[in-house]
Amino acid sequence: MSTDAADPSLIDSPTAAWRLLTTLGLVTLGNSGMYVVSVVLPAVQTEFGVSRGAASLPYTLMMVGLGLGGIFTGRLADRHGIARVLVVGAVAVLAGYLWAATAGSVWSFGLAHALLGFLGGSATFAPLMADTTLWWHRRRGIAVAICASGNYVAGALWPPLAQWGIEHYGWRPTYLALGLICGVGMVLLSLRMRQRPPAVQPAAPGAAGQAVAGERPFGLSPAHAQWLLCVAGVACCVAMAMPQVHIVAYCTDLGYGPARGAEMLSLMLASGIASRLVSGWICDHIGGVRTLLLGSVLQGLALLLFLPFDGLASLYVVSALFGLFQGGIVPAYAIIVREHFAPREVGARVGAVIMATMLGMALGGWMSGWIFDITGSYHAAFLNGIGWNLLNLSIAGFLFWRTYAAPTRRLRVG
Repeated sequence: MSTDAADPSLIDSPTAAWRLLTTLGLVTLGNSGMYVVSVVLPAVQTEFGVSRGAASLPYTLMMVGLGLGGIFTGRLADRHGIARVLVVGAVAVLAGYLWAATAGSVWSFGLAHALLGFLGGSATFAPLMADTTLWWHRRRGIAVAICASGNYVAGALWPPLAQWGIEHYGWRPTYLALGLICGVGMVLLSLRMRQRPPAVQPAAPGAAGQAVAGERPFGLSPAHAQWLLCVAGVACCVAMAMPQVHIVAYCTDLGYGPARGAEMLSLMLASGIASRLVSGWICDHIGGVRTLLLGSVLQGLALLLFLPFDGLASLYVVSALFGLFQGGIVPAYAIIVREHFAPREVGARVGAVIMATMLGMALGGWMSGWIFDITGSYHAAFLNGIGWNLLNLSIAGFLFWRTYAAPTRRLRVG
């Protein structure tokens, strides 16, 4: 390990910038499975002869694994550094894709994606966002946004490539190729992540970075504040999952074909990259809580637009708007944790909140398929997503009030 890791000048430095670029590549590779499984959903449903809800199960298992794994890998990274966690994640990504490619049933296919999520994708999401917050101060919001954008780079890059592979070679050979590319790529990039971040070095008692220590985040107990953030994370991502998981199947049902759906998913997530970068800039200027509130309002508006517009051209437009409106929500949670909780707990606490968002994606992906099976259309599923988004909006509003309005009122009364 490099001896200059304790140098505080490494914060906001060129070293931090190069590390951030490496992080972007790792997130892009490690989170490929989140979006490829949506593309392969119609082919898997046909091959295994299962319902739409059952075909959505692998995505649900992967997102549950991603969420639970985020806490596990976050704690490992806090204790042992991110590099070791990334190597474990690379092996899990390779093994998960190979297992899925040879699966003989939808349950085996689903368990392979659980492994992809629990040790694969989880190693390259919450721990890397937490690690990024420790390398940046003045530009922390935009840095976390760039890190989290790797998730959407994966969403923009892999679906059209996977769809091309499925059409020309079949989904099983495509999965084999993805496992080799992503697994080997992660191992190589992890070699550049062995340096410990300077922000976690021991600080003197009462030092500025430790004084906050998360004693009363939002004027609440740390446990209460953590639970509120987790519930908010579940709610926003149940809503977010409806278009992201089912847009390919939705387009297929409307008669536009899976290729058009894959293009819309790619456009949605490419727009999310721009959204995350802009939201990171906004975070640096107005803080995490305000950014979360803004993102929740805009995501709800985008979901409403899916109800009246189902033409081919309009779906492209609404998909792009959805990506632009919701992309900054998940990174805002990492900023909120870094702003309101103790720095040394950031890995585990960000992992817990990201776990909640992944559970929300898992629940939303399955629930939307289940509602489709019951009603025969996605209209009720979109309404369900809007309802969950309102729950997220109410929590974000409460945290905003606790952070800004309530302290101001107490000062005036005093």
